[in-house]
Amino acid sequence: MSALTDRARDFWERISPRERGLVVLFVVATPLTLALWLGFAIHDGLDAMAVRNDKTRHALDVLADMRARGSANAQVPVDTWLKGIPVEPLKLDTYLDKAAQKAGFTLTGTRPRATQPRNGFVTTSVQLEVSAQPIDQLKTFLQTIESDSQYVAITKLSIRKPHNKPDMLEASLDVSTYAADKKDDAGSGAGSSGSSAAAATTTAGSAKGGW
Repeated sequence: MSALTDRARDFWERISPRERGLVVLFVVATPLTLALWLGFAIHDGLDAMAVRNDKTRHALDVLADMRARGSANAQVPVDTWLKGIPVEPLKLDTYLDKAAQKAGFTLTGTRPRATQPRNGFVTTSVQLEVSAQPIDQLKTFLQTIESDSQYVAITKLSIRKPHNKPDMLEASLDVSTYAADKKDDAGSGAGSSGSSAAAATTTAGSAKGGW
């Protein structure tokens, strides 16, 4: 340690006053530069975190809005809902492709689920994955699905944020459409209208407000 001190003292005594000033300036400037760099790095990190938090809050607001809108749609009168119910289920592949086109992206495909006849109605469902999309585009897609037809509903929804794309969202969802069961109508006649109306209340409510 003493040898290092002696060398430093010898070096200091050998250099000129101008060089001594430069050494002092270097010694003072180095920690200040490091402190400024660290401060800017922390500031940038906090800004990036704030942006990610804003995006997450926006995504949650989108989901809350969709759920609230679904609950409002559940108030459609049963008679109105029954009056226009189709006898053939909508083609969900085409319906969802158009919704995706409106939102500005292309779906990669859907997986059909088993058709379920029950209480005078037929439920046809598909499952699909939406790859990473900007939040506003995903919101438009989900809103279009539920607003373009009162006989189509999102019955299951999961939204997640990709690790490598913090400004986007991915989604997994089940979409169902409802139609009249022609076999049930033919077999039961007018006497089934009361039970069908009651079933419609449950079907419409759970479809539009259940997720």
